[in-house]
Amino acid sequence: MMKNWLAAGAVALTVGMTSTIAQAQTTTVPGEQVGLAIGAPLPEGIYAINTFTFRRTDGRNDPDTAVNVPVLVWSTPFVPFGGRVELLVAPPTVFAFTRNPAGVRNKDISINVGTFVGGIWAFDLGSNFGVSLLGGVYLNDLNGDRGSIITANGTTATPVLPQLSSNTYRFGVAGSYTGDGWNITGNLTANIYDSPGRFGGPVGAALGPFYLSNALNFDITATKKFGNFEIGPVAYGTYNFDIGQFSAAANNRGRFAVGGLIGYDFKVFTVQAYVARDVVTGAQFTNAFGRTRSDYSTDGWLRLIVPLYSPAPVSPVPAALVRKY
Repeated sequence: MMKNWLAAGAVALTVGMTSTIAQAQTTTVPGEQVGLAIGAPLPEGIYAINTFTFRRTDGRNDPDTAVNVPVLVWSTPFVPFGGRVELLVAPPTVFAFTRNPAGVRNKDISINVGTFVGGIWAFDLGSNFGVSLLGGVYLNDLNGDRGSIITANGTTATPVLPQLSSNTYRFGVAGSYTGDGWNITGNLTANIYDSPGRFGGPVGAALGPFYLSNALNFDITATKKFGNFEIGPVAYGTYNFDIGQFSAAANNRGRFAVGGLIGYDFKVFTVQAYVARDVVTGAQFTNAFGRTRSDYSTDGWLRLIVPLYSPAPVSPVPAALVRKY
């Protein structure tokens, strides 16, 4: 059962959002898929998943940030060419806690990310191996926030998340091994943008255009179950392809973090928690002594996976009773 829910959680994490405010990265949150058997197909049914992450960087003036991703997943009965089709929808929300004192604008900020719609095509290869392909889009042009804020002196600031100036097209491939209580998974996720991007309306006309970097995320999991408990190391990172001076990811090639995960299977739902710390980062900040330092970050994650519906198992046809006289 835990294996199935791990696969369900994998779908949930296709719809996350970057937790870095005022510094462009991918739309998909680096690390949002670790701890999950991304390559394993889901059993037919409907699943609700909620993933929450909180991030703090070393820069003393950086905001704390958080992302909440509620997801509804339908694992359909359709299995073309042997691969299960799984459909999903989610409206992610990003939060920033600027540490501004009372009376200063934008003490707390929330930003609606464009609704994610997409699908997964997952194959069971046998011998506890699985692979999956993912495709979808964050509809930032349709219903994402415009991304600008009003500063303390009343002027308009640059967008908090410039990547929301374009729809984000997401593609992914993953492989998983789930035998003997193990979850060994590797996953690659690409984010592609319409660059340069612009926000709509008069504010958008005054801001931009924004040159957005296509990016590649990678997630690695190697956990083991002991009864209902799960534990093991995780790692993740992101790579920005365009870090030129005009790019929203200027001078920031990306980051790589390592950490550990624990989980528990309560039978009717599953909970996972993990913490990771950057070991490499392209982000920088200036400290109190005027020195430039790498702006490492620490991420905390909490995930809840709840199966809502599964079709009743088909009763076997009784064997004919043959009696010999």
